[in-house]
Amino acid sequence: MKFTFDEIIKCTDAKVLYQKDTSGLFEISTDTRKLQKGNIYLPLRGENYDGHNFINKALEVGAKGYFTQDKFKVNKDADFVLYVENSLVAYLKLANYIRNKINPKVIAITGSSGKTTTKEMLYSVFSTKYKTHKTYLNHNNEIGLCETMFAMDDDCEVAIVEMGMRNLGEIELLSTYCEPDIGIITNIGSAHVERLGNLKNIALAKCEIACGLKKEGTFISPDSSRIKENLKFDGEKIFTDYTKVKNVKISVSHSEFTYENTDFELNVEGDYNIENSLLVIEAAKKLDIPMDKIKQGLLNYKPIEKRWEVSEIKGLTFINDSYNANPESMKAVLKTFLSVYKPPLVLVLGNMGELGKDEIMYHKEIGEFLYAYKGIKLLTVGNLAKYILRNSTLEGVEFETNFECAKYIIDNIEKGSTILLKASRAMKFEEIIEMVGRL
Repeated sequence: MKFTFDEIIKCTDAKVLYQKDTSGLFEISTDTRKLQKGNIYLPLRGENYDGHNFINKALEVGAKGYFTQDKFKVNKDADFVLYVENSLVAYLKLANYIRNKINPKVIAITGSSGKTTTKEMLYSVFSTKYKTHKTYLNHNNEIGLCETMFAMDDDCEVAIVEMGMRNLGEIELLSTYCEPDIGIITNIGSAHVERLGNLKNIALAKCEIACGLKKEGTFISPDSSRIKENLKFDGEKIFTDYTKVKNVKISVSHSEFTYENTDFELNVEGDYNIENSLLVIEAAKKLDIPMDKIKQGLLNYKPIEKRWEVSEIKGLTFINDSYNANPESMKAVLKTFLSVYKPPLVLVLGNMGELGKDEIMYHKEIGEFLYAYKGIKLLTVGNLAKYILRNSTLEGVEFETNFECAKYIIDNIEKGSTILLKASRAMKFEEIIEMVGRL
């Protein structure tokens, strides 16, 4: 979107440090590598970087003017210089201005796991009726929110915004600036417990999604006591109940179920995907999407990269679900994989991150969860994942590196095996598949 100079000043409360030519319409750029001639450069400042170091570069490649948090540094090669106390806040204010000028229905979604999957399901369903826009991949922090709003087309009717967090207060900030019409929490689990200390704080943080939720809006989540106890919202609330789901049939890459006397299908397996779809169904009903379009949209949904990504290499089938992992998502994925796929089966499990002082205990619990299963090969990678194997009854091998694991798979796993890869993103489990293909 392009702004007038006056709009920018009004949106951001910026102070003009210098000006000689403010005529025209301007786009905002935060990256000198993508900046176009005539843009305004907005330098962001973080823990490990400072965009202010590239102001001169921005002017060299054609920036018309720039923002700054430094009052006493003015480069008069610019046509104007604008001072703001915090450039990220200025970015958020501009994003909020776009949100309200285009004025789509905004659906905000957060949760300990499943939020990106649910976002993609929402997009698949809402695109059947509306001009729909969504957060790119998992760009779900403050900068990602701004990128999402800036990338909206002028005729956007529905914007789906994913919200992540690492500490208390972050989702409140996101919710305040995007002003959702519908707020969704997928679940409350132990992801980020290292930073937040306990599940109650995680619930408080996730429930901040209601802080900017419009009073006439709708909150949707599973029927969770932890969510209900920490939610502060006086508007409409819908709590989905998985016990109302009937006729569940789950097979490889397919799920069928009946909800409120309507039959649905998904081209993915797993109870947890059905649970996510209930949130989507309820949100779609709020915006009057016909049931046949909801059904078609859910059927059209396909997982994105590293989320149940299936590939076949050298006679082996790999299922890569290593985009992220916490104890709840790990158990859900294992349950689905081990109930749907036929032997020979191999589990490749890696470290789960950000679990705090009890991280070893959480990994041991995964091993105990596997007590009920037999005849499965378990391979672990990492200093924490080894506790999964050591606390299970399965035959397996511990590895320190992805290369060692890949080499073992090539040399020891029989052709025709199906191999599940599950770990936190930092483990880079996609390397295992790449190495098997190359070695």
